[in-house]
Amino acid sequence: MGKTLVEKIFETHVIDMPDENVYVLKVDMVFCHEITTPVAIDDLVSRGLDRVFDPTKIKAVIDHVTPAKDTQTAIQGKILRDWARRHRIEDFFDVGRNGVCHALFPEKGFVRPGYVIIMGDSHTCTHGAFGAFAAGVGTTDLEVGILKGVCAFKEPKTLRIEVKGRLKPGVFAKDVILSIIGRIGVNGATDRVIEFSGELIEQMSMDSRMTLSNMAVEAGATSGVIAPDMITVEYLWPFIKNEFSSKEEACDEYSKWHSDADAKFDEVIVHDVSDLEPLTTYGYKPDQVKPVREMEGTKIDQVYIGSCTNGRLEDLRIAAEVLKGKRISESVRAIVSPATPEVYKKALKEGIIQIFMDAGFCVTNPTCGACLGMSNGVLAPGEVCAATTNRNFHGRMGKGGMVHLVSPATAAASAIAGYLTNSELFKG
Repeated sequence: MGKTLVEKIFETHVIDMPDENVYVLKVDMVFCHEITTPVAIDDLVSRGLDRVFDPTKIKAVIDHVTPAKDTQTAIQGKILRDWARRHRIEDFFDVGRNGVCHALFPEKGFVRPGYVIIMGDSHTCTHGAFGAFAAGVGTTDLEVGILKGVCAFKEPKTLRIEVKGRLKPGVFAKDVILSIIGRIGVNGATDRVIEFSGELIEQMSMDSRMTLSNMAVEAGATSGVIAPDMITVEYLWPFIKNEFSSKEEACDEYSKWHSDADAKFDEVIVHDVSDLEPLTTYGYKPDQVKPVREMEGTKIDQVYIGSCTNGRLEDLRIAAEVLKGKRISESVRAIVSPATPEVYKKALKEGIIQIFMDAGFCVTNPTCGACLGMSNGVLAPGEVCAATTNRNFHGRMGKGGMVHLVSPATAAASAIAGYLTNSELFKG
């Protein structure tokens, strides 16, 4: 019988099976940021285990609160900074070179098809868009990964979601993943990997694919994977061009990380998006989803465009298309945070930053701060935000605040209107 993409990765990375269905995997990369890693560092130091398995396979960044907003966040940054220097971790991205981890690390070429990647962050699943098995882990597993370069997993079953149909103008990857989560629920993929497939997925850019994989965890998934293809190769080519004689050779090599035609999936769902329209969340769970038109007129206080979900160049281009020549409502404050310095530079060169500023947006440095309510756009009690982020949990962006998850196009249109509304790009 054939194997799924994830089964193939497990098979090639397993180094021990201490119990039935428990796989100890060799890890290709350990990603680290300043919120979760300092706890692991301090514990390793206290145990006399201040070592790393391979400094070339550890990538670290200060991204959640940057620059530091207070003494505590400064201490967290210092712990990570000192640790990286102590162990000669060259790929450490400090203030000025840093970006949102799940956008920065792929952009730097640190992700490859077939990799096993761990990080103390639930949205590590983003990297599955490259045909990797990438998962968020707890402190203990992160410590073992740092120290030994291994991590234990139960082999997750795979839920394959075949996305069928063609998107209407003004409907984007964010709407697709919200529709999927709305259909299967926040526990619909628990203890499983979602494999996104279908003609629409094959046509998506890597930016859009990362949006899908990023929010797989909001349906309870361990990871969200997409089989690598020529689009993957084109994205990675600057980093892999010396490993292959041609892009075609690279694509052929990476095809081994496709699920076999006779692979056994735990479940297969066919998801038709032909009639999909822009969506928004309306409650405090990512599966509480409605068409934007049903929420039309819902007053908002803030708009936030950015994060590891929708802060890439493609996202900023879409929002800028809606904003060009317009001003945001006087009743709204709007913030845009390009996900990486490279995204910022390209957006600046293309005139996108100027469009945002002319529209009345506050343009900030790359950071995760607003998304988890730590800095850079925290809500006051009772305030409402239309955000391109990934979570709308109660208090997520600030105690007593409400977050409506939307696409960049919807966020931009809502900023102009002062309330939730569809963008003029939607022709449904």
